[in-house]
Amino acid sequence: MKDENIFPKGEKNDAYSQYFVGQSYLKELVNDPQVDVVVGNVTFEPGCRNNWHIHHDGYQILLVTDGEGWYQEDGNKPRLLKKGDVVVTHDGVKHWYGATKDSWFTHIAITSGSPEWLELVSDEIYNNLEVN
Repeated sequence: MKDENIFPKGEKNDAYSQYFVGQSYLKELVNDPQVDVVVGNVTFEPGCRNNWHIHHDGYQILLVTDGEGWYQEDGNKPRLLKKGDVVVTHDGVKHWYGATKDSWFTHIAITSGSPEWLELVSDEIYNNLEVN
């Protein structure tokens, strides 16, 4: 990962580590109870990914700022993400995302609502991802 990102990497994301395979880092940028979204800079080490999850009563927007990663919605093929890509995940959509095997991955997450954390993305699924 280059140190060109304008936002700091943050600390190890220990608060959510049970929902990730591998190491991630989190720097909260906006966490104000009077604002209905949380904004954070999230960094994944190579091979790190989060579990499948669903956002309820809200949505999530990912703004990719560095590296390469994967994004997949349940029932759809995975999408390779690169710097400058934007992902919008609507309310109730089961999905996951994370770094590729050989690249760091950083995004700004803008999140409304609450997540429901589900099963992990198995090594078998992750190791067989292909660009479509």
